[in-house]
Amino acid sequence: MPREIGDVVLEVEDLHTYCFTRFGTVKAVDGVSFHLRQGESLAVVGESGCGKTMTALSLLRLQPRPAARIVKGSIRLEGEELVTKTEEEMRQIRGRRISMILQDPQTSLNPVYTVGNQLLESIRIRHPGDDRKSLLRRAIDALKQVRVAAPDRRISDYPHQISGGMKQRVVGAIAISCEPKVIIADEPTTSLDVTIQAQYLRLLRELQEETNLALIFITHDFGIVAKMCDRVMVMYAGRAVETGPVRDIFNHPSHPYTHALLQSVPSMDEDVARLYSISGQPPALWDVPPGCRFAARCPHADDRCRREYPPAFTVSDGHTASCWRLETAGSRVGTVKLEATV
Repeated sequence: MPREIGDVVLEVEDLHTYCFTRFGTVKAVDGVSFHLRQGESLAVVGESGCGKTMTALSLLRLQPRPAARIVKGSIRLEGEELVTKTEEEMRQIRGRRISMILQDPQTSLNPVYTVGNQLLESIRIRHPGDDRKSLLRRAIDALKQVRVAAPDRRISDYPHQISGGMKQRVVGAIAISCEPKVIIADEPTTSLDVTIQAQYLRLLRELQEETNLALIFITHDFGIVAKMCDRVMVMYAGRAVETGPVRDIFNHPSHPYTHALLQSVPSMDEDVARLYSISGQPPALWDVPPGCRFAARCPHADDRCRREYPPAFTVSDGHTASCWRLETAGSRVGTVKLEATV
């Protein structure tokens, strides 16, 4: 059954999440805005430390406290504001309406509880009136849904008794067990080998087609983006520098950072002596420059770039980028074509 892109289910506007430390204020998320429709997949890409995971944690109000706080912005899930919710109210929303698959399944599962116990804990939230037998049946069905072999036996296993790929499937089962509207997958294939990675991605796509859920996919792999996602949001130093449909971003990257990221992907068609890399380092988030944060690493930067942060210019329908070079209509940084590798 093909996916149907529906109405906007999640809307984030001007989100600021800061970490207040003795070394200064770390602007981990600094004015991020995006939306997500039902049945849609949004990829969030960027270098480590650019704010991808902190953005995801902020959506569930799970940013590390007391240091990190949402200081400004709006997060609306099906039109309901989450920023002003109390912790008790958020407990009723997490899992039921928005869930997250964390990066490392080894640390996501409690080693002293069985797979069944950890599944039952989440399913009980959705079905508080069911007896243990009914809950157990639902847990087995959830494992079947993520293609776990012999689920009636695996439900009694402890995390150390199953493989890494199986752990990731169990974490996925916990995430979907309450039938949420939105799932955030934070680099869920990082610890998996290539074969298991392909199987897991295929599983996620099948689950999305069956349930028409909205998916936010955080990753470093542009091959996964090409295969899995409808739109891309490129983050750099706490901000979204470019957002647009996958095809537009790959064929017409309009921010120098996006162009550099795509250039860093090895090509199977070219034989080069040295792979391309982006020189320099991202700025410290407790001491960000006043202008464009990529200016120190950008070959096109001028004095204006170092003084003023550019607004989001419209490149095409649904495609925006924050670069002063786009102020002149029709200008684009470069063109890169990328084939799906997964």
